[in-house]
Amino acid sequence: MSTFSPTDVVGRALTIYRDHAGALIPAAIAVFAIVAVANLVFDDGLLAALAGAIGAIATIFYQGMVVRLVDDVRDGALDSSVGELFRSVAPVALPLFLLAIVVGISVAIGLVLLIIPGLFLLTIWAVSAPAVVLEGKGVFAALGRSRELVRGNGWNVFGVIVIVWALMIGVGIVGAAIGALGGDVLRVLVQWAVNVLVAPVAALATAVLFFTLRDGR
Repeated sequence: MSTFSPTDVVGRALTIYRDHAGALIPAAIAVFAIVAVANLVFDDGLLAALAGAIGAIATIFYQGMVVRLVDDVRDGALDSSVGELFRSVAPVALPLFLLAIVVGISVAIGLVLLIIPGLFLLTIWAVSAPAVVLEGKGVFAALGRSRELVRGNGWNVFGVIVIVWALMIGVGIVGAAIGALGGDVLRVLVQWAVNVLVAPVAALATAVLFFTLRDGR
């Protein structure tokens, strides 16, 4: 079993982002437009929780698209259009949807209870979405496959999560400051822009992490 550096994984993700932003950003604009509308419409009380759920589902769906893109890049060149990336995850849309629900609820409960259980689940299930997309796993089989791949590299995987979170929080703080200058519409538009910019980083890091772990076995 090989080990790896979290910074190398994130660095590789940022390199792919730079080289293939022309496909990544339009796809993110389309996917997170749905989230922006949900945030604008469902902005109060329990409805805000619904908007959050829509955001989680959109994130994992986008992650599935990006996994396909990285798999394509590993073959030597990106030859899939944005439309083809959307179509490529259509067959696994339901498993990805169910995965988002299971992971989201489990991690949320873990974070609320003691924080550490939630972080543990985030770590061992970090590459469950790629297992669904590339290996055709069902929801619980994908969770098991992720835990199998992460085993022995838990701290390195957690390191990748921390670095990505730090990047996302930094951009999010700037976005929140800008959004606070206007009303709800500006806030939602800025949040949309933030999602479009940072979602590729998180999704690419997950994809690169999956291939790094799988190739190291």
